[in-house]
Amino acid sequence: MTANNAPTFAIIMLLTGIGIPILAALNGGLGGRLGSPMAASMILFGLAFLIATTGALVTGSVGQIRFTSDIPFHFYFGGLFVAFYVIAVTFIAPKFGVGNAIFFVLVGQLVSAAVIDHFALFGSMPFPVDAKRLAGIALMVAGVYLARRTG
Repeated sequence: MTANNAPTFAIIMLLTGIGIPILAALNGGLGGRLGSPMAASMILFGLAFLIATTGALVTGSVGQIRFTSDIPFHFYFGGLFVAFYVIAVTFIAPKFGVGNAIFFVLVGQLVSAAVIDHFALFGSMPFPVDAKRLAGIALMVAGVYLARRTG
């Protein structure tokens, strides 16, 4: 990442973060109206597949799609995690509240991201967790908690 890309990357990720609770609310609502959170998840993934396929066709990336022993097996588990997230949030957000569901997603993301960065897992760039970073993460968790607290 260059300093020139950082603002663009930050804006894109901010918009992505804005979209996650919207996804939870919309897909949870779709699941309720269909009477099946699994059917709503299938519709979401069907549309996502069409969009990703279109993107691959437009960028000429279709030829890069492959399963090969040259790529460690665990790199293919991303689909498992995104499916788990979408299905879980589609089932749980309407019953638990979008904000409450996303609160726990955010806490999980903070912890997981810190571990991945600290140990440079999955080929990521190393960013060691030190006392300042732990304090920052704790403040973020406290802030998210206070923002979601009711009563």
